[in-house]
Amino acid sequence: MRTALVIGTGLIGTSTALALASRGVRVHLADRDPARARTAAGLGAGTDGEPDGPVDLAVVAVPPAHVAQTLAGAMRRGAARGYLDVASVKGGPRRDLEALGCDLAGYIGTHPLAGRELSGPLAADADLFEGRPWVLTPTRDTETEVLNLALELVALCRGVPVVMDADAHDRAVALVSHTPQLISSMVAARLQDADEAAVRLCGQGILDVTRIAASEPQMWIDILSANPGPVADVLAAVAADLDETVRALRALQSADQAKREDGAAGIADVLRRGNAGRERVPGKHGAAPAAYEVVTVHIGDQPGELARIFADAGRAGVNIEDVRIEHATGQQAGLIQLTVQPQAAPELARALKERGWPVRQ
Repeated sequence: MRTALVIGTGLIGTSTALALASRGVRVHLADRDPARARTAAGLGAGTDGEPDGPVDLAVVAVPPAHVAQTLAGAMRRGAARGYLDVASVKGGPRRDLEALGCDLAGYIGTHPLAGRELSGPLAADADLFEGRPWVLTPTRDTETEVLNLALELVALCRGVPVVMDADAHDRAVALVSHTPQLISSMVAARLQDADEAAVRLCGQGILDVTRIAASEPQMWIDILSANPGPVADVLAAVAADLDETVRALRALQSADQAKREDGAAGIADVLRRGNAGRERVPGKHGAAPAAYEVVTVHIGDQPGELARIFADAGRAGVNIEDVRIEHATGQQAGLIQLTVQPQAAPELARALKERGWPVRQ
């Protein structure tokens, strides 16, 4: 791939363009808002000038409702040898293209499962897709050349290609992406009118659950409007669990011992099923989750502290598998949790203590 056209310079489009441009591809940028294309070009994502002729690959990075029309327009003017989109739903755009009478031989639907709660070209990152799944949904009509171009795109962006049926993909993202967004927003909405005293008690748990609630509403309206049925199906199952959990909690208030025991059993059931589901979430490098241990250290909020503790861990020969910081309310300090292999935890704790770090047992 030597040339590409990226249509839509939001977070995903600009991140794709940055990744391609950094690896030697000449990228042309287009957006219905020329100012966004100029911004992306100013970031080094390519040029907002039109290409002289057909490019190797056109990447359509617009909201799902506009994918088919945008692709059809690019196909009509012969903009590229191959065409793909990066929308987060796949079945609807493909059917829309069919309804428009487009030749699907030169097209493949794709979806990089990467993103941020921020949007727009200024939030873009050339490394956004590194190590992340990138779904490809070829049909029987997809030409081999187009599939190869899509695979090359994923490789240049350092993503991990995953081939799926379009409708199976839409059911999957309803479960692992779209429903979590709504539930995160629902939990965060409870904070809107909460007492200030309650909000001040917010800790890492509420931060984890509500992080994606900061996402831009219009973007999610576009996404959910393109995949409402599968999301509604998942939410209906969640609603059934909620109803049972409410019933169990009410039973725990009963004066009847048998009802309280029944309520406790109901709560235990949903918690155990949650444990089982969480264990299926892939761990590091996509492998099965490993059993790690956490070394917790009190750390000051001063420049260079994180670099120093990571350097000390490196000197001890310990690889940090994951890290989490819990900030202390009203203090210039917090706790850093260093996740490591179980056999490495005692050595890391010893080494950090020797270097003056206050390790918490």
